[in-house]
Amino acid sequence: MAPIISQMKKILLLFLMPIALSAIVTAFKTKSIAPLTIVNQQDSIHYPEETHFRNIRQLTFGGDNAEAYFSYDGKYLVFQRTQPKEGLPCDQIFIGKIPEKPGDPFNYKMVSTGKGRTTCGFFTKDGKHIIYASTHLGGDGCPPVPDRSKYGNKYIWPLYASFDIFMADLDGKIVKQLTHSKGYDAEATLSPDGKKMIYTSVKDGDIDLYIMDLTTGKEKRITNTLGYDGGAWFSPDGKKIIWRASRPSTPEEIREYKTLLAGNLVAPTNMEIWVANADGSHARQVTSFGQANWAPAFLPDSKRIIFASNHEYKRGFPFNLYTINGDGGDLHKISRDKGFDAFPMFSPDGKRIVFCSNRNNGGTHDTNIFIADWVE
Repeated sequence: MAPIISQMKKILLLFLMPIALSAIVTAFKTKSIAPLTIVNQQDSIHYPEETHFRNIRQLTFGGDNAEAYFSYDGKYLVFQRTQPKEGLPCDQIFIGKIPEKPGDPFNYKMVSTGKGRTTCGFFTKDGKHIIYASTHLGGDGCPPVPDRSKYGNKYIWPLYASFDIFMADLDGKIVKQLTHSKGYDAEATLSPDGKKMIYTSVKDGDIDLYIMDLTTGKEKRITNTLGYDGGAWFSPDGKKIIWRASRPSTPEEIREYKTLLAGNLVAPTNMEIWVANADGSHARQVTSFGQANWAPAFLPDSKRIIFASNHEYKRGFPFNLYTINGDGGDLHKISRDKGFDAFPMFSPDGKRIVFCSNRNNGGTHDTNIFIADWVE
């Protein structure tokens, strides 16, 4: 997975320099970017083999834009964005209304504090708030980049202890802090009824999933097996959950995992897709492909699964989208870009899909948001 160390490092929005006050003010301004045209088939918005996509549109142009997720009414997106040219050296959270007409610009604004680093935004059921994780209580600047040379130059993710999960209104005002543990709390999404939050935390010594009742604050740890558990989603019918997980098994793998965890780090290079009942019971592994299988979500039928993977490529790149049945059968390749396709999510009505990709970026490392009609 060596190419991922350099390319995915940029794609997954890593951390540069502290934010200056003037840059924060600039970043809060609403952005409006006009659409571009396809320049050639080598750098395309839509590839011929992508038969499940129709009327695909590119919504952002430039920077690193990731984890774009629909509001409950399907009219808005919340996403994280890094763009040093705009004074955004590390991720901040933005929201924008999806253009109703092809060709209309996608207007968006920042709704996080502009401080620290953020991740994993998600709309609440009422459409008036978002939740997201942020390190801003730990400092105004971007958290430091891990020194990979100390770990054999492996590709690693930091689990910043200053990450907590917050609820904010659509003007960016934080109305509630949802987590308070001393360690990493992030990667939150909400149930279809908007009442429960599933997220990842290290509060009990491992990297596990927790479900919190948003009204009472009561929560339950739902994974207990050694290894990383994260990026979890509820199924559209609310009966299941899906997530990515690592399961170190050999003495060497366990030793490496625990060493990284002690340094608030995790290596995401060997993960598989897991599903369980909504309370965490009857957990079972869906994929066994090796390498990195992640960013899973259910299709609208709450049975089939869509996820990102690099399992076809020994060099660890590119990443494409695939669908698979809940029992691990009937694998289909959905996307075809030669760089990076990930973070798929279906609209609440199941008619559209949003994802993030390196396609049509003019040979840069930019990651942008794309939306398309879904064709069965």
